[in-house]
Amino acid sequence: MLVIGLILSIFGIGLFCWLIFALAVYALPFFVGLTAGMAAFHDGAGVLGALLIGVVVGALTLGIGQIAFALVKPIPLRAAIAAAFAIPAAIAGYHAVLGLSQIGVPSLFWRETFAWIGAIVIGCTAWARMTVLAEPLPLRPGAASADESQPALTAATREG
Repeated sequence: MLVIGLILSIFGIGLFCWLIFALAVYALPFFVGLTAGMAAFHDGAGVLGALLIGVVVGALTLGIGQIAFALVKPIPLRAAIAAAFAIPAAIAGYHAVLGLSQIGVPSLFWRETFAWIGAIVIGCTAWARMTVLAEPLPLRPGAASADESQPALTAATREG
């Protein structure tokens, strides 16, 4: 019975860590959606109205962030947009790793060390996922960029 408990504990912690890394880029939209939903609830929108508003605002935050990241050309502005998504993910990662390290690490120093390392790794993961999710889009659909070489076209003629 003890072995099954240890195996399930390791599996559960591994699953939780995988979820943290997979959902890291969604920390900012979640926080914004949660804040909008709570504000709507306190303004009298009711539970369903607040839930709907929170989901819509969170989805809009993610969509607008990805579109802005894809359309903006200056590197500092792209870095600021990616940082806006990575910093909340790093904060959430810090608290998640601190909570997980309290399970098995008795030293406060090492818990904090693991939490900071986790925050940095999860923040970098969110940064990388943000850059992968929003690749730069061409200005016109089907238009080739200026640095791509065009293949030579040959015309086939028939004599007749």
